[in-house]
Amino acid sequence: MLVVGCGNQDRSDDAAGLLVVRRLHELGIHAVELGGEGLALIDAWSGWADVIVVDAVMSGAPPGTITVWDARTFPFPVGQFRCSTHAFGMAETIELARALGRLPGKLIVYGIEGIRFGCGGPPSPEVAEAVERLAQRIAKEADASSL
Repeated sequence: MLVVGCGNQDRSDDAAGLLVVRRLHELGIHAVELGGEGLALIDAWSGWADVIVVDAVMSGAPPGTITVWDARTFPFPVGQFRCSTHAFGMAETIELARALGRLPGKLIVYGIEGIRFGCGGPPSPEVAEAVERLAQRIAKEADASSL
């Protein structure tokens, strides 16, 4: 199983995916950080059958809410990943990969609802708490998948 965390370390809550990956490293779980360009995601998951992606979202839910999508089953909710600084973000990348037949066999996306996306500063307390909860959840999934 490949875990990919996306985000921007310098934009407060946008670092959520990166922070989950760093916490997974502390727990002994292999995971990869991706910042910036959404298209790099297709290369990152190439050759992997089971992929989890983590990123910050802005859906209007309370800060720290964790949302999960099975990206193989339904079209991806493009409007919720607008905190990206790039015009071609995760949602557009997933839909392009679907059109090109380049989705992994299993693709689960976890979104952590953010509230602060300005430059500098730490993540909000709600996002920091959600990072820990999600890292623990993914670590359990990784342990179960290795059995």
